[in-house]
Amino acid sequence: MRYEHSAARSAELLRLALKKMIRQDAGLHPVSYAVWYEYVAGGNVALQADIDALLSKEKRLDDATTQALYDKHIADLDSRTALKLGTSVSLLAGRISESATVAGDHASRFGDRLESWKTSLTQPTNAVDRLTKGVRDILAGTAEMQDAIATLQTRLEESAHEAQQLRLEVARAREEALIDALTGLTNRKGFDLALAASLAEAKPEIPGPCLLMIDLDHFKTVNDSRGHLFGDRVLSDVGQILRANVKGQDTAARYGGEEFALILPRTPRGGALGLAEALRAIIHASEFRQKGDLHTPAGSISVSIGVADYLAGESASDLIARADHALYLAKTQGRNRVSLAPQQPFDTQGAVTPHD
Repeated sequence: MRYEHSAARSAELLRLALKKMIRQDAGLHPVSYAVWYEYVAGGNVALQADIDALLSKEKRLDDATTQALYDKHIADLDSRTALKLGTSVSLLAGRISESATVAGDHASRFGDRLESWKTSLTQPTNAVDRLTKGVRDILAGTAEMQDAIATLQTRLEESAHEAQQLRLEVARAREEALIDALTGLTNRKGFDLALAASLAEAKPEIPGPCLLMIDLDHFKTVNDSRGHLFGDRVLSDVGQILRANVKGQDTAARYGGEEFALILPRTPRGGALGLAEALRAIIHASEFRQKGDLHTPAGSISVSIGVADYLAGESASDLIARADHALYLAKTQGRNRVSLAPQQPFDTQGAVTPHD
């Protein structure tokens, strides 16, 4: 993000943003400030429209909603810019590399022709004495031209290498834009991209994909009783557990707030259900402590998990809705359990999003 506001204008935007922030349920953290700064600055029309729509429903923005707005309208801007720049640099690297190859070929052929001409001119003839000085000048100029072409080729090759390195750096920056900073997992934007790719590659003869929606039970109580630093520690540790239990093309993501998701492109529903049960048990048996605090008793954390396997022709939003509804059932049936979505289309109009 780049801003060109003066100090006075920035101070005014800060005042306006803070007035908006303190009326919401989200914490007064940098993500929240970025969202409201963009909102009051007036340049992010899409963000303003989404926030106005939420506020029109008398909805107070919590941390999960604020993070989702940030991922969609602010962080994603950098991702799209990086992708566009990366493509441009890739084309530039290709053109430079091609130019270097062409220049090298010309230099080689020109050198061969000059060498042949030089040999013929050095043969004894009646005209050699009269042309000696001119030939020497031509040969000297030819040598200079060959050196110049060789230098050009070297510089082109160096530029091609630098452009290639830049392309790799941009690719890394784009990947980082799709990572959740707290947990190290894929963020919501990365999840959307991974799920879309997984559904696009789905084949009837191959099981999957399956989707797991995972929500920490009573997480608000954990934050209220142990503090947000401990809550962040729990989120980070759960992220490590999920990352350690995915493999190959699987994707572990922080979906938002205390909710996580796993995309399993090549896993049948039975395998997905088994993995969900294993994760539930591992997390519930884990000891979560404040970083550096070895004296405070470990907190016990449980999760509820909804599992859904892909139905042919189903959209990403429909698959998410079925997995989310299964998660809701796991919550209402007592938490710390896994619920499997039925293999039938789900009416998204009746979907209920679980909280806490």
